Amino acid sequence: MASVFHFKGIYTPVVTPYHDDFSINWDALSDVIDSLLEHSVHGLIPGGSTGENYAQTVAERIEIARFTQERVKGRAQVIIGTGAMLTADSISLAQAARDMGADAILLASPPYAVPTERENALNALAIDKAANLPVMLYNYPGRTGAMMGDEFLDRVGRSHNFCGIKESSGDINRVHTLARDYPHIQLGCGMDDQALEFFAWGAPFWVCGGSNFLPAEHLALYQACAVEGNFEKGRRIMSALMPLMRVLEQGGKFVATIKYGVTLQGINTGAVRPPLKALNKDDKRQLEQVVRVIKATVADIQAGD
Repeated sequence: MASVFHFKGIYTPVVTPYHDDFSINWDALSDVIDSLLEHSVHGLIPGGSTGENYAQTVAERIEIARFTQERVKGRAQVIIGTGAMLTADSISLAQAARDMGADAILLASPPYAVPTERENALNALAIDKAANLPVMLYNYPGRTGAMMGDEFLDRVGRSHNFCGIKESSGDINRVHTLARDYPHIQLGCGMDDQALEFFAWGAPFWVCGGSNFLPAEHLALYQACAVEGNFEKGRRIMSALMPLMRVLEQGGKFVATIKYGVTLQGINTGAVRPPLKALNKDDKRQLEQVVRVIKATVADIQAGD
């Protein structure tokens, strides 16, 4: 029997820096990757929505994935995002992930089509067949319109590759169901403001956009809860992080906020591609204040422990 691939720790869905003309800024992307590795995040995910995959061609996405894989050089896991409107595009991305030696793929429901659970499962199995790599499912019905429910999970269970799930439905009952009824699928937090609850239910990993610019603080919560089992400390760190969660979820500014957060750390990630826009001055000022307070508060918690 094949050994199970383990998802464990903090996974960063990596931003894509751009020049003023919206071409990819490879030097800045190198700096982002290097910074994440220096902070010892456990995995990098190029090709996710935080990386603006919806505004990139398949060729660009493959180029970004290959660049990331080559830059990481085995120092952390690399999980390639394969989410796309067209199944053929997802299969191309999955095949590219296999060919470049990626550790796993991130597999989402196709947006807008709203497939049945059977249709969605067959689609996922086709993408899995193309890659034959470990799969981290990505359940985000708020974006895709399709829930990866029990029928879906039972059907994809035909393949041992489906061994993790980034759960982003926001429904805490789903966390209970996955932890109790699908223990063979490693549970991962994909809803930042529920991270503490996910860890309490045994989730071994967290995919968090904020770790692009606050990796140490996100790692601190993971370490306290998932490694040390110190949930009293974890609650204090989570409380410190909550203002960031509120800022990130303020109506369509998630990616722009993440990118400006990285820029605050000294790496200019540029603007977001259309149709999205950069933050205004008030939004920037608010994030700057939130970041300052989080860094100071988490540092105090760590120092006093």
